[in-house]
Amino acid sequence: MLSSTWRSRSTRGVLVIGAAASLVLSGCSDKSSDGGGGGNTDLSIQPVVQLDTEGKAVAQTDAGAAADPAGDGKAKCAPTSIAMAGPLTGGNAALGINITMGVKLALDKHNKANPDCQVSVKEFDTEGKPQNASQKIPTIVADPSIVGLIGPTFSGETKATGQILSEAGMPTLTASATNPTLTQNGWKTFFRGLGNDNSQGPAVANYLTKEKGFKKICVVQDNTDYGAGLAQAFLTAAGGAADPSCAANVKEGDKDFSATVSKLSAAKPDAIFYAGYYAEAAPFVQQLRSGGVTATFVSADGSNDPEFVRQAGSSSKDALLSCPCSPAPEKFAAEYTAFNGQAPGVYSVEGYDLATILLKGIDSGKVTRADLVEYVRTYTGTGVAREYKWGETGELANIQIWMYEVK
Repeated sequence: MLSSTWRSRSTRGVLVIGAAASLVLSGCSDKSSDGGGGGNTDLSIQPVVQLDTEGKAVAQTDAGAAADPAGDGKAKCAPTSIAMAGPLTGGNAALGINITMGVKLALDKHNKANPDCQVSVKEFDTEGKPQNASQKIPTIVADPSIVGLIGPTFSGETKATGQILSEAGMPTLTASATNPTLTQNGWKTFFRGLGNDNSQGPAVANYLTKEKGFKKICVVQDNTDYGAGLAQAFLTAAGGAADPSCAANVKEGDKDFSATVSKLSAAKPDAIFYAGYYAEAAPFVQQLRSGGVTATFVSADGSNDPEFVRQAGSSSKDALLSCPCSPAPEKFAAEYTAFNGQAPGVYSVEGYDLATILLKGIDSGKVTRADLVEYVRTYTGTGVAREYKWGETGELANIQIWMYEVK
C-alpha cells in the first residue's frame, strides 16, 4: 500500500488528486484513535500520484469508461458461482475483506440487472497462510459450480496452490499477490490483476532517490514470499542508497522490534523501507518513533490499509506507502460504501474489476472454466482501476504504481 510526502508535486508535474479524492481516499483512509505513541489522531492514507517504474508521474485511468458488471441485462445462465480465497480472519484480514466486498458489489450490480443469470460468490478463509490455502483450494476445484477464482490474496498462498489450480483449469485472477515469480511457473490459468514487485520496487526506489533525494535508506523485510520479493526488487533499483550495513530481517507475527529499532537508530538513515504487512508494520513504526527514530517510514501494498493507521496511531503520520493497486474514484467509493457499510480499502477496486471481467465472460456464454480462461486470456478492456490486457504469462501489459501519504 502506498504513501508519500509530495511537497514538490506542483513543480515536478505530479498528478494532483482533486476534490474527488476526498472520497476516493476514503477507500484508503480511516481515523486512528489509537495512541500510537502520540495520542488520538485524525489521519488517513491519501493517494497523491501515479508513477511509472522510473518513478515519474503518469496520468490515471478514466474510470468513467470502466466496464459495467450489469451488462445489458439480457444475460442467461444456470446458477453459477465464483470463489474468493484469502484472509477473512486473522491479523491481515482487512486485505481479503476489501477484495471480497469489491467482488460482492460487482455481483450485486450484475444480479439485479440480470434476473436470468444469477452468480454467487463462495468465500474461503485462508488467513493468508499457505498451509490453510493448500487445504481450501482442493475444495474449490472439486466444486463443479465454481467456474472462476478471485485470489488467492497473498503471494505465499498463491505459490503453494497455483499448480493445483492450473491443473484443474481454474481461472485464477489475483487482485493482490505481487511476488514476481508467480508468473514464472508455467501456470496456464493464472492472471495478475495489478503490477508485480519488480515494477513496484523500482518505482518506489526511483521516487525516493531521484524525486525525494534520499541518500541513505535502510531496508527491513519480513520472512514472507511477498516481503522477500519486494525487498529484492527495491534493493536492485535503489543501488548505493540502500545501505547494507543497516539492513534487517523480521518475522511475520513479530511484535517486539527493539533490536531492529536500536540498529536503525544508530544508523541514522534518511528513510526506512519496510517490505511486509501492516500487522507488523504498525507496531514497528510505533516502536521506531518511541525509540526516537525520525527517518521517513516507507512501505508498500502490504501495509497500505486503514488498519495500519488505526493500529499505529499518530506514529503513522507522514508514512509513505506505495501500491500497484488503484485508489477508489468518487462514484465507485460512494457505491461501495452504500452497499458494504464501509469505505473501500486497498484492492477493493481490483476485486470489483476482476469480478466484472469474469461476469462479462459468463454473460457472453463462457460458462465453463476452460472457456473463461480463454476469455480472460484474450480480454482487453477498461476497468475502474486500469486497462486490463494480459500477456502470455498472465502479467498485465501496462503497469503503473500509486503513491500515497498518511496525513
